[in-house]
Amino acid sequence: MNVRLKPISADSPQAQPGCAACVANELNLCQAVSEACAVLPWGESIEIGGSNHVVPARRIVFREHDMRDAVPIICEGWAASAVLLPDGRRQILSFLLPGDIVSTALLFDARASCLVEAVTDVRYRAFKRPELKAALHKRPDLLEKFSKAWIDEKARADQLIVDLGRRSAEQRLARLILGLHERLTRLGLVPAGALEMGFPLRQHHIADATGLTPVHVSTVLSEFRKSGVVKISERWLTILDPDRLRRVANR
Repeated sequence: MNVRLKPISADSPQAQPGCAACVANELNLCQAVSEACAVLPWGESIEIGGSNHVVPARRIVFREHDMRDAVPIICEGWAASAVLLPDGRRQILSFLLPGDIVSTALLFDARASCLVEAVTDVRYRAFKRPELKAALHKRPDLLEKFSKAWIDEKARADQLIVDLGRRSAEQRLARLILGLHERLTRLGLVPAGALEMGFPLRQHHIADATGLTPVHVSTVLSEFRKSGVVKISERWLTILDPDRLRRVANR
């Protein structure tokens, strides 16, 4: 028998399940799941169900403690995972880009531990958890891909702890910009060597991601602009002096 992927169902007329056209197709976990749909030499079979979803910008993808039977992976757009405090404040844990699993914890726990909000219009693909877990047991290569995603997620979480506890405001912003640029470059959304990138984040996003106030973020970004380190125009950011930005970030 074959391991096969169930047909994708679109729950929105805007959903476009064209995985072959995805910019992160060769790098992301969707591709790894698709590769698992090969004939297993010992003849076992498993189906991995999936569905496409579209969420407009500034809308909630799902809330903290929502019960979910699926593992979402971002296909297009930017999203943010965050923890919302009782007084309305929030801490953004990570910005999710195409190819990112929303949370590796959802592989094992049906209850979401964080809020996920669409920064831009977002399309994501949700795989059924029981079927995906069964595939992980059958395909060590797929397990390795998801393990790498967990390691990357853990590394970003560790660095966020250090940022909030020990790094200055300038270092936090510099590291955020450099980190996003590196991730977008790996995805091919920024050409190799290019210093300009799409940057849909607003000051409140940056403030919530760095533990600063929007006013403080505005001050630091103004300093970066005046000193010729970065340029921000509309929804684009250009790193004008990458060496200096790395020095600020202490990288």
